[in-house]
Amino acid sequence: MIDYRELKTRRDEIAANIKNRNMKVDVDEVIALQDKRAALMHDAELLRASRNENAMKMKGKMEPDARQKLIDEGRSLKERIAAVESELEEVEKSYTSLLKQIPNYAHPKAPVGKEDKDNTAVKYVGKPPVFDFKPLDHVQLGEKLDLIDFDTATRVSGPKFYYLKNEAVLLQMALENYAMNIVVGHGFTPMITPDVAKEEILEGIGFNPRGAESNIYTVEGTGTALVGTAEITLGGYYSGMTLPKESLPIKMTGLSHCFRREAGAAGQYSKGLYRVHQFSKLEMFVVCLPEESDAMHDQLLAIEEEIFGGLGLAYRVVDTCTGDLGAPAYRKFDIEAWMPGRGENGEYGEVTSTSNCTDYQSRNLNVKYKDDDGKAKYVHMLNGTAVALSRTLVAVLENYQQADGSIRIPDALVPYMGGRKEIRR
Repeated sequence: MIDYRELKTRRDEIAANIKNRNMKVDVDEVIALQDKRAALMHDAELLRASRNENAMKMKGKMEPDARQKLIDEGRSLKERIAAVESELEEVEKSYTSLLKQIPNYAHPKAPVGKEDKDNTAVKYVGKPPVFDFKPLDHVQLGEKLDLIDFDTATRVSGPKFYYLKNEAVLLQMALENYAMNIVVGHGFTPMITPDVAKEEILEGIGFNPRGAESNIYTVEGTGTALVGTAEITLGGYYSGMTLPKESLPIKMTGLSHCFRREAGAAGQYSKGLYRVHQFSKLEMFVVCLPEESDAMHDQLLAIEEEIFGGLGLAYRVVDTCTGDLGAPAYRKFDIEAWMPGRGENGEYGEVTSTSNCTDYQSRNLNVKYKDDDGKAKYVHMLNGTAVALSRTLVAVLENYQQADGSIRIPDALVPYMGGRKEIRR
């Protein structure tokens, strides 16, 4: 969440940012609740002081009538304190809930827009392949080469699940190892994270584990949920901790399964592996000093480009507009790879994103560092997709298909495929 102390001093800026993000949070209502909360806390403090003073008076000797009067006054104070504390509890709940709905500030250069069509492409790399045959999409390729089984998965698990088979399994594992080696080479600590996290950790990172708009599978009766990304478990790793300044930046990369309900997602652009309920992903996460986060964001994007450039895929870098940022993000860049089977003649499809969330998540998770002045201050947190395996499989299968129906293995992955250079039935 944002710094609550800035609600009044940056009120107009906060309101404009909410509007630019196409969200609905009444800043004035939050400020009114903040004032009411402060007044009730003040009233409660005065009443407790009066109760203590009343108790002190009762310690000396006095007439029965005078003592009874103090007893009655003490009883009245107790009731008034209980009433004020009860009201304060309700106000606190409403205030905190609304405060957490206020999104992070947006970078001044982030494009202002309502949805993904308003995102701005800032860089194009490589040229989409030109085939001398009609290319197939990955669903057709997966069926012909016996690589992916959606029908059986639907029967066993439901729609938007899948079985990977044969060389597709080896290809996914090759992508994992290829990306992991690159990321570890940049100083990231490799981790395999839990697939379950407590709901307060999800909320701290910015995921809503409950309600109709939630994209998360909750584990009933446990207070936990399946993670939608290792960002959640990596971000929660240092929750509640104050870190020594010299330990920063901390760079972690986590391999996990990811579970998403993807409610309402359908249509041509969501077919096959592109939008599924379960997939694997290698995620990068950085905890750093505030003055380091812009440079760290550039590094995360550069690593993503290194991974996808090394695969020989045509892609573009997109600066995400305010309405498509997500509440925790200050700025976000996506990489969209060319997918020949997407749409009628091929389209770019998102394969990675990287976000600088500044201190928005660290405030929720209470992660700080001890500065040179001895004061504890909030760290900045960033995340970036090294490789989302299902979508990367889409791009590799479709871009490297050949006229005879086989698929060529990208040169960078051959060493991880046991020397295999092609996939054939």
